[in-house]
Amino acid sequence: MDTTIDTKQPATQLLYSISGLIEGLSIGDALAALAGRFPAQVLFSTSFSIEDQVIAHHILAAQLPVSIFTLDTGRLFPETYSVWSATNEKYAARIKAYYPDRQLLERFLDEKGPNAFYESVANRKECCHIRKVEPLKRALKGQAVWVTGLRAEHSPERKDHRTLEWDEGNQVLKYNPLLHWDTTAVRTYIDEHNVPYNPLHDKGFVSIGCQPCTRAVKAGEDFRAGRWWWEDNSKKECGLHTAS
Repeated sequence: MDTTIDTKQPATQLLYSISGLIEGLSIGDALAALAGRFPAQVLFSTSFSIEDQVIAHHILAAQLPVSIFTLDTGRLFPETYSVWSATNEKYAARIKAYYPDRQLLERFLDEKGPNAFYESVANRKECCHIRKVEPLKRALKGQAVWVTGLRAEHSPERKDHRTLEWDEGNQVLKYNPLLHWDTTAVRTYIDEHNVPYNPLHDKGFVSIGCQPCTRAVKAGEDFRAGRWWWEDNSKKECGLHTAS
């Protein structure tokens, strides 16, 4: 069986075919089916968020043939590195990291300084592109399925996503198994399965990214308020997840 993605095939036809393959399956069974359809071409990107830990548990506990990687931006919280280590230890895993291109990052820092992202949306998006988007494209190159922990509850923009969709920018199928899970369901799963998670989630941090760009959410604020809090709410995406 040819397991490669035919980029000339209409996205709607491909989505219909793969949707039929995983329709009605549990997350674990759907991941196994995707890995069977596209051997060695299914990847899960984790930021070690609480929802990503749910998916990591599905993969690692069942030893599914799904590769796991993370984007180490160089400015993550110490707690994020701790849960990364705890996950490796609990599941005897070795989660691969992708890093920013050295030349791109050095040029940005030399020209604009280490905290230029506070100065303008353009600078912040450039920083995100160098530290996240470009490494992600390297990770996904030549792959078939990108599994994410995307949840609609996190922002108004993310409600436009679908559980299975075509990512035109990266030329991959994108599977978002937790898209319609709420926070209670995620936390219940973590507790029931004793999955390591970032303790910052217990301190008001909802969406955890780079340390300089993330703060705890205050009472009454929405989920995305803790990310790039100095910007207008309509601009709060880093470029990794763009609805088709």
